[in-house]
Amino acid sequence: MAKALTFLFALLLPLPLAGEGRGEGSGDAPVLRWFKGNTHTHTLRSDGDSSPEDVVRWYRQHGYDFLVITDHDKITTISDDKLLLIPGEEVTDRLPKTPLHVNAIGLKSVVKPQGGSSPADVLQRNVNAIREAGGIPAINHPNFGWAFGTDVLKKLENVKLVEIASGHPYVNMEGGGGVPSVEKMWDDVLTSGKTLYGIAVDDSHHLKFESTKGDVALPGKGWIVVRAASLTPEAIMKALERGEFYASKGPELADYTVTDSIISVTLRERGEAKFRTQFIGSGGRVLLESVENPATYTIRGDEGYVRTKVIDSNGNAAWTQPVRVRR
Repeated sequence: MAKALTFLFALLLPLPLAGEGRGEGSGDAPVLRWFKGNTHTHTLRSDGDSSPEDVVRWYRQHGYDFLVITDHDKITTISDDKLLLIPGEEVTDRLPKTPLHVNAIGLKSVVKPQGGSSPADVLQRNVNAIREAGGIPAINHPNFGWAFGTDVLKKLENVKLVEIASGHPYVNMEGGGGVPSVEKMWDDVLTSGKTLYGIAVDDSHHLKFESTKGDVALPGKGWIVVRAASLTPEAIMKALERGEFYASKGPELADYTVTDSIISVTLRERGEAKFRTQFIGSGGRVLLESVENPATYTIRGDEGYVRTKVIDSNGNAAWTQPVRVRR
Protein backbone atom coordinates (compact mmCIF):
# COMPACT_ATOMS: atom_id res chain seq x y z
CA MET A 1 0.00 0.00 0.00
CA ALA A 2 1.43 3.37 -1.00
CA LYS A 3 1.22 6.15 1.54
CA ALA A 4 1.25 9.91 0.98
CA LEU A 5 1.87 12.53 3.63
CA THR A 6 0.74 16.11 3.65
CA PHE A 7 3.39 17.79 5.75
CA LEU A 8 2.08 20.44 8.09
CA PHE A 9 5.27 20.39 10.13
CA ALA A 10 8.16 18.34 8.77
CA LEU A 11 11.62 18.54 10.26
CA LEU A 12 14.40 16.70 8.52
CA LEU A 13 17.27 18.39 10.34
CA PRO A 14 18.51 18.22 13.94
CA LEU A 15 17.23 20.90 16.27
CA PRO A 16 20.01 23.02 17.78
CA LEU A 17 19.36 24.89 20.98
CA ALA A 18 17.16 27.93 20.56
CA GLY A 19 19.28 30.86 19.47
CA GLU A 20 22.14 28.87 17.93
CA GLY A 21 23.34 30.37 14.67
CA ARG A 22 21.37 33.55 14.06
CA GLY A 23 21.64 34.03 10.32
CA GLU A 24 21.24 32.82 6.77
CA GLY A 25 23.33 30.08 5.25
CA SER A 26 26.08 30.91 2.83
CA GLY A 27 24.77 28.50 0.16
CA ASP A 28 21.63 28.57 -1.93
CA ALA A 29 19.48 27.05 0.82
CA PRO A 30 19.24 28.97 4.10
CA VAL A 31 20.37 27.34 7.32
CA LEU A 32 17.25 26.89 9.44
CA ARG A 33 17.71 27.61 13.13
CA TRP A 34 15.54 27.46 16.21
CA PHE A 35 14.47 30.48 18.21
CA LYS A 36 12.62 30.52 21.52
CA GLY A 37 9.90 33.10 22.01
CA ASN A 38 6.76 34.15 23.83
CA THR A 39 3.75 35.59 22.02
CA HIS A 40 1.53 36.71 24.91
CA THR A 41 2.68 38.99 27.72
CA HIS A 42 1.59 42.23 29.38
CA THR A 43 3.17 45.31 30.95
CA LEU A 44 1.88 48.08 33.20
CA ARG A 45 0.76 49.86 30.04
CA SER A 46 -2.30 47.61 30.29
CA ASP A 47 -2.82 45.25 33.23
CA GLY A 48 0.71 44.08 34.02
CA ASP A 49 2.64 45.03 37.14
CA SER A 50 5.98 45.97 35.54
CA SER A 51 7.37 48.40 33.00
CA PRO A 52 8.04 47.32 29.42
CA GLU A 53 11.76 47.74 30.10
CA ASP A 54 11.63 45.34 33.06
CA VAL A 55 9.56 42.80 31.14
CA VAL A 56 11.95 42.83 28.18
CA ARG A 57 14.92 42.52 30.53
CA TRP A 58 13.42 39.40 32.15
CA TYR A 59 12.96 37.59 28.83
CA ARG A 60 16.39 38.62 27.57
CA GLN A 61 18.06 37.37 30.74
CA HIS A 62 16.21 34.04 30.58
CA GLY A 63 17.38 32.94 27.16
CA TYR A 64 14.53 34.03 24.89
CA ASP A 65 15.25 35.11 21.34
CA PHE A 66 12.05 37.02 20.61
CA LEU A 67 9.08 38.48 22.44
CA VAL A 68 5.64 39.79 21.49
CA ILE A 69 4.25 42.26 24.05
CA THR A 70 0.46 42.08 23.78
CA ASP A 71 -0.95 44.81 25.98
CA HIS A 72 -4.71 45.15 25.71
CA ASP A 73 -5.91 47.23 22.74
CA LYS A 74 -2.62 49.03 22.22
CA ILE A 75 0.84 48.48 20.75
CA THR A 76 3.61 48.87 23.31
CA THR A 77 6.74 50.10 21.55
CA ILE A 78 10.20 49.54 22.99
CA SER A 79 13.61 48.76 21.50
CA ASP A 80 16.29 46.32 22.60
CA ASP A 81 19.51 45.42 20.83
CA LYS A 82 19.66 41.80 22.07
CA LEU A 83 16.05 40.60 22.08
CA LEU A 84 13.90 40.68 18.95
CA LEU A 85 10.67 42.53 19.74
CA ILE A 86 7.73 41.91 17.40
CA PRO A 87 4.81 44.37 17.69
CA GLY A 88 1.70 42.88 19.23
CA GLU A 89 -1.69 43.58 20.74
CA GLU A 90 -4.38 41.64 22.56
CA VAL A 91 -7.60 42.69 20.86
CA THR A 92 -9.97 42.56 23.81
CA ASP A 93 -13.60 42.12 22.84
CA ARG A 94 -16.59 40.63 24.61
CA LEU A 95 -20.26 39.81 24.57
CA PRO A 96 -22.27 39.82 27.83
CA LYS A 97 -20.35 37.59 30.27
CA THR A 98 -18.26 36.28 27.37
CA PRO A 99 -14.63 37.50 26.96
CA LEU A 100 -13.40 37.11 23.37
CA HIS A 101 -9.70 37.84 22.94
CA VAL A 102 -7.50 37.53 19.86
CA ASN A 103 -3.78 38.25 19.83
CA ALA A 104 -2.29 40.16 16.92
CA ILE A 105 1.34 39.30 16.11
CA GLY A 106 3.42 41.65 13.96
CA LEU A 107 0.66 44.12 13.15
CA LYS A 108 1.36 47.59 11.74
CA SER A 109 -1.44 49.55 13.43
CA VAL A 110 -3.71 49.23 16.45
CA VAL A 111 -6.86 47.15 15.94
CA LYS A 112 -9.96 48.30 17.77
CA PRO A 113 -12.32 45.57 19.03
CA GLN A 114 -14.80 45.00 16.22
CA GLY A 115 -17.79 43.68 18.15
CA GLY A 116 -20.39 41.36 16.66
CA SER A 117 -23.52 39.33 17.25
CA SER A 118 -22.08 35.99 18.42
CA PRO A 119 -18.74 34.58 19.61
CA ALA A 120 -17.91 33.33 16.12
CA ASP A 121 -18.90 36.66 14.56
CA VAL A 122 -16.87 38.71 17.05
CA LEU A 123 -13.78 36.53 16.68
CA GLN A 124 -13.99 36.47 12.88
CA ARG A 125 -14.37 40.25 12.66
CA ASN A 126 -11.29 40.71 14.83
CA VAL A 127 -9.32 38.09 12.88
CA ASN A 128 -10.15 39.94 9.66
CA ALA A 129 -9.16 43.30 11.16
CA ILE A 130 -5.84 41.89 12.37
CA ARG A 131 -5.10 40.53 8.89
CA GLU A 132 -5.91 43.93 7.39
CA ALA A 133 -3.45 45.53 9.84
CA GLY A 134 -0.69 43.20 8.62
CA GLY A 135 -0.71 40.90 11.65
CA ILE A 136 -1.11 37.20 12.35
CA PRO A 137 -4.14 36.38 14.51
CA ALA A 138 -3.96 33.87 17.36
CA ILE A 139 -7.11 32.76 19.18
CA ASN A 140 -6.63 33.17 22.92
CA HIS A 141 -7.76 30.90 25.79
CA PRO A 142 -11.18 29.60 24.61
CA ASN A 143 -12.10 28.45 28.14
CA PHE A 144 -11.45 31.85 29.75
CA GLY A 145 -14.89 32.73 31.08
CA TRP A 146 -16.03 29.53 29.35
CA ALA A 147 -16.38 31.73 26.29
CA PHE A 148 -16.60 29.31 23.35
CA GLY A 149 -15.82 25.79 22.21
CA THR A 150 -15.02 23.56 19.28
CA ASP A 151 -18.00 24.57 17.16
CA VAL A 152 -16.80 28.19 17.12
CA LEU A 153 -13.19 27.23 16.33
CA LYS A 154 -14.38 25.15 13.36
CA LYS A 155 -16.19 28.16 11.88
CA LEU A 156 -13.27 30.57 11.92
CA GLU A 157 -11.45 31.35 8.69
CA ASN A 158 -8.04 32.80 7.85
CA VAL A 159 -6.59 31.91 11.26
CA LYS A 160 -4.19 29.07 12.08
CA LEU A 161 -3.03 29.66 15.67
CA VAL A 162 -4.81 28.77 18.91
CA GLU A 163 -3.54 28.72 22.47
CA ILE A 164 -3.51 25.15 23.80
CA ALA A 165 -1.40 25.83 26.91
CA SER A 166 -1.04 28.88 29.13
CA GLY A 167 0.70 29.94 32.29
CA HIS A 168 -2.21 32.12 33.39
CA PRO A 169 -3.93 30.68 36.50
CA TYR A 170 -7.51 31.57 35.48
CA VAL A 171 -7.99 30.50 31.86
CA ASN A 172 -9.20 26.92 32.46
CA MET A 173 -7.02 25.29 29.80
CA GLU A 174 -7.71 21.83 31.27
CA GLY A 175 -11.48 22.26 31.09
CA GLY A 176 -13.86 21.00 33.76
CA GLY A 177 -17.51 20.56 34.68
CA GLY A 178 -18.21 18.81 31.40
CA VAL A 179 -16.29 21.34 29.28
CA PRO A 180 -13.37 19.79 27.37
CA SER A 181 -9.78 20.92 27.64
CA VAL A 182 -8.49 23.20 24.91
CA GLU A 183 -6.20 20.39 23.77
CA LYS A 184 -9.30 18.20 23.29
CA MET A 185 -10.90 21.03 21.29
CA TRP A 186 -7.75 21.14 19.16
CA ASP A 187 -8.04 17.44 18.36
CA ASP A 188 -11.72 17.81 17.52
CA VAL A 189 -10.91 20.62 15.07
CA LEU A 190 -8.06 18.63 13.50
CA THR A 191 -10.29 15.57 13.20
CA SER A 192 -12.83 17.64 11.25
CA GLY A 193 -10.14 18.33 8.64
CA LYS A 194 -9.43 21.93 9.62
CA THR A 195 -5.82 22.85 10.37
CA LEU A 196 -4.89 24.76 13.52
CA TYR A 197 -1.45 25.00 15.08
CA GLY A 198 -1.17 24.89 18.87
CA ILE A 199 0.85 27.47 20.79
CA ALA A 200 1.90 27.68 24.43
CA VAL A 201 2.13 31.08 26.10
CA ASP A 202 2.86 32.79 29.40
CA ASP A 203 0.01 35.30 29.28
CA SER A 204 2.20 36.84 31.97
CA HIS A 205 1.07 39.89 33.89
CA HIS A 206 3.48 39.91 36.81
CA LEU A 207 7.17 39.87 37.56
CA LYS A 208 6.48 40.07 41.28
CA PHE A 209 5.32 37.30 43.54
CA GLU A 210 2.43 39.19 45.05
CA SER A 211 -0.78 40.64 43.67
CA THR A 212 -4.04 41.93 45.02
CA LYS A 213 -5.72 38.57 44.38
CA GLY A 214 -2.94 36.49 45.83
CA ASP A 215 -2.29 34.68 42.52
CA VAL A 216 0.16 35.74 39.87
CA ALA A 217 0.65 35.11 36.16
CA LEU A 218 4.43 34.82 36.00
CA PRO A 219 6.70 34.59 32.94
CA GLY A 220 8.51 31.46 31.83
CA LYS A 221 5.44 29.20 31.97
CA GLY A 222 4.86 28.54 28.27
CA TRP A 223 6.65 29.28 25.01
CA ILE A 224 7.23 28.26 21.41
CA VAL A 225 10.43 27.33 19.59
CA VAL A 226 10.29 28.47 15.97
CA ARG A 227 12.28 27.08 13.05
CA ALA A 228 13.32 29.96 10.79
CA ALA A 229 16.10 31.04 8.48
CA SER A 230 16.90 34.15 10.50
CA LEU A 231 15.89 36.02 13.61
CA THR A 232 13.75 38.67 11.95
CA PRO A 233 10.05 39.51 12.31
CA GLU A 234 9.42 38.42 8.72
CA ALA A 235 11.10 35.03 9.14
CA ILE A 236 9.43 34.32 12.49
CA MET A 237 5.98 35.26 11.15
CA LYS A 238 6.39 33.10 8.04
CA ALA A 239 7.35 30.14 10.20
CA LEU A 240 4.30 30.67 12.42
CA GLU A 241 2.02 30.68 9.38
CA ARG A 242 3.57 27.39 8.21
CA GLY A 243 3.39 25.74 11.63
CA GLU A 244 7.16 25.35 11.80
CA PHE A 245 7.46 25.41 15.58
CA TYR A 246 6.76 23.38 18.65
CA ALA A 247 5.10 24.51 21.87
CA SER A 248 6.31 23.72 25.37
CA LYS A 249 5.80 24.20 29.07
CA GLY A 250 9.09 22.50 29.89
CA PRO A 251 10.43 19.66 27.70
CA GLU A 252 12.92 20.50 24.95
CA LEU A 253 13.36 18.61 21.70
CA ALA A 254 16.81 17.70 20.43
CA ASP A 255 15.57 16.28 17.11
CA TYR A 256 12.25 15.74 15.34
CA THR A 257 12.12 13.86 12.05
CA VAL A 258 9.28 13.04 9.68
CA THR A 259 9.70 10.70 6.69
CA ASP A 260 7.20 8.82 4.55
CA SER A 261 7.27 5.94 7.02
CA ILE A 262 8.18 7.18 10.52
CA ILE A 263 7.93 10.05 12.95
CA SER A 264 10.76 10.23 15.48
CA VAL A 265 11.20 12.50 18.50
CA THR A 266 14.47 12.87 20.41
CA LEU A 267 14.34 14.66 23.74
CA ARG A 268 16.98 16.83 25.33
CA GLU A 269 17.43 15.25 28.74
CA ARG A 270 17.94 17.64 31.63
CA GLY A 271 18.35 16.82 35.32
CA GLU A 272 16.47 13.83 36.68
CA ALA A 273 13.23 14.25 34.72
CA LYS A 274 11.85 11.22 32.90
CA PHE A 275 9.67 11.40 29.80
CA ARG A 276 6.95 9.62 27.90
CA THR A 277 6.04 10.50 24.34
CA GLN A 278 2.54 10.09 22.98
CA PHE A 279 1.76 9.88 19.27
CA ILE A 280 -1.80 11.13 18.86
CA GLY A 281 -4.13 10.74 15.88
CA SER A 282 -7.66 11.42 14.73
CA GLY A 283 -10.15 11.86 17.54
CA GLY A 284 -7.34 12.52 20.01
CA ARG A 285 -6.62 8.79 20.20
CA VAL A 286 -3.21 7.82 21.56
CA LEU A 287 -1.70 5.67 18.84
CA LEU A 288 1.46 4.83 20.74
CA GLU A 289 3.09 5.80 24.01
CA SER A 290 6.83 5.32 24.37
CA VAL A 291 9.37 5.89 27.13
CA GLU A 292 12.28 5.41 24.72
CA ASN A 293 14.51 8.27 23.64
CA PRO A 294 14.26 8.69 20.73
CA ALA A 295 10.62 7.65 20.49
CA THR A 296 9.57 6.43 17.04
CA TYR A 297 6.19 5.83 15.46
CA THR A 298 5.66 3.86 12.25
CA ILE A 299 3.02 5.46 10.02
CA ARG A 300 0.19 3.19 8.86
CA GLY A 301 -1.59 5.64 6.57
CA ASP A 302 -5.04 5.66 8.19
CA GLU A 303 -4.36 7.97 11.15
CA GLY A 304 -5.81 11.16 9.62
CA TYR A 305 -3.07 13.13 11.31
CA VAL A 306 -0.31 12.45 13.79
CA ARG A 307 1.00 14.88 16.39
CA THR A 308 3.24 14.23 19.37
CA LYS A 309 2.97 15.18 23.01
CA VAL A 310 5.92 14.82 25.36
CA ILE A 311 5.09 14.65 29.08
CA ASP A 312 7.78 14.82 31.73
CA SER A 313 7.73 13.40 35.26
CA ASN A 314 6.88 16.82 36.70
CA GLY A 315 3.69 17.17 34.66
CA ASN A 316 5.10 19.54 32.04
CA ALA A 317 4.44 18.92 28.36
CA ALA A 318 5.55 19.85 24.85
CA TRP A 319 3.59 19.54 21.62
CA THR A 320 4.60 19.28 17.96
CA GLN A 321 2.27 20.34 15.18
CA PRO A 322 0.08 17.86 13.29
CA VAL A 323 1.29 15.93 10.25
CA ARG A 324 -1.60 15.08 7.92
CA VAL A 325 -1.62 11.45 6.82
CA ARG A 326 -3.69 9.88 4.06
CA ARG A 327 -3.52 6.65 2.10
